[in-house]
Amino acid sequence: MPRTNGTVVGTQVEDTRICVVMVGLPARGKSLIAGKIVRYLRWLSVDARTFNVGTYRRQDTPQPTADFFDTNNKEGERMRRAAAEAAVKDMLKWFSQEKGTVAILDATNSTQARRRWIAQTIGQYGIEVMFVESKCDDEDLIMSNIMEVKTTSPDYRGQDPELAAKDFRNRIRNYEKIYETITETDYTYVKLINVGTQVVINCIQDYLQSRIVYFLMNLHIKPRSIWLSRHGESMFNLAGKIGGDADLSPRGFRYSEALPEICRQAGIVPEQNITVWTSTMKRTIQTAQHLSYNKLQWKALDELDSGTCDGLTYEEIEERFPEDFRARDDDKYNYRYRGGESYRDLVIRLEPIIMEMERQENVMVVTHQAVIRCIYAYFMNVPQDRSPWMEIPLHTVIKLTPKAYGTKEERFKANIPAVSTFRPKYSSAKHQETDSPDVNELSVKMNV
Repeated sequence: MPRTNGTVVGTQVEDTRICVVMVGLPARGKSLIAGKIVRYLRWLSVDARTFNVGTYRRQDTPQPTADFFDTNNKEGERMRRAAAEAAVKDMLKWFSQEKGTVAILDATNSTQARRRWIAQTIGQYGIEVMFVESKCDDEDLIMSNIMEVKTTSPDYRGQDPELAAKDFRNRIRNYEKIYETITETDYTYVKLINVGTQVVINCIQDYLQSRIVYFLMNLHIKPRSIWLSRHGESMFNLAGKIGGDADLSPRGFRYSEALPEICRQAGIVPEQNITVWTSTMKRTIQTAQHLSYNKLQWKALDELDSGTCDGLTYEEIEERFPEDFRARDDDKYNYRYRGGESYRDLVIRLEPIIMEMERQENVMVVTHQAVIRCIYAYFMNVPQDRSPWMEIPLHTVIKLTPKAYGTKEERFKANIPAVSTFRPKYSSAKHQETDSPDVNELSVKMNV
């Protein structure tokens, strides 16, 4: 029987096990790419996990200087090898005991000898080995990555930023002395050159590897942010109804008028090259009408289709379809409305949107509650069974900034009241009025 943890959005991946081995010099975005691959696969319900060799090395050497990575430092070389062996051992245990599907071995893996050892050690267990090399000679991008690492890497936490940057450059020079790009023609590999500029593919073998390649071809690692906002409060929100194509309420129109200033507070400047995406529904188009940026309407960004329940309140749904009401709350991610969609269906619909978002540098998305839940779950690595229960308030702009070691989240709440459309499990209560803040509020958190 196919393993259930091999599911890729409704497609069974029978007994596939893949180890994606990152390759590249420091400051080439390897950890960022590794994190993106895991996040994407988990979003598609594939069991994936990163094994970062640096994490194992830090157990014995928390904050080493560049000398630790010198090729003449035999003790440093021994400890780095031990860390790699420990990571591979835990990874093999994860495949065996937890029936994992895709593991990412995140390290430089910069020599042919190291890659040969990895391929032989892992391959003997019937696990597919796929190398992903990130090559970059774009000095601006490298410097941007160095600036990112010196402020977010555990290796430099609490250190003077300028000294950290100097030490990190010396670490890169040590690796450059021994670095060997992938030329092994018998290996399965993807070579990303100046991420997003050129992609070289060799010996891709199966469906899941092809999905990973397709994802990698849409990536870039340039600094950027994504801004998310629900439409302003709608007339259906006030009535407690779901679905529909209602106009904004008077308070919703106030949010629309205030949105340009809220966006400015959230870091969007008038001269910035940014595109605003909306759904094809009136309430999102009306919400974005005062934003002076290029706009695109996406049918894929329309709200989750509630089928025969469209236009009903939760009380009416519970009264007319009591079994469905209970079944949806029992498994909200997989439950499909009669004649409508489930959250799992919505993820399938949104995959092209996610791919395009990964290709873009800066984008603002004005859409709907369920859609933002799915997009937010992707960027913040939220488990799928939790994503349908997240509270995404009205009249709030969410700014997400991907980093090498996580995603930074900031929320900018407008000083405009709105009902709360969040419904706790098994509740059929009508939408409730939220308290109005005295001033625009800002909250910040970091997902790692």
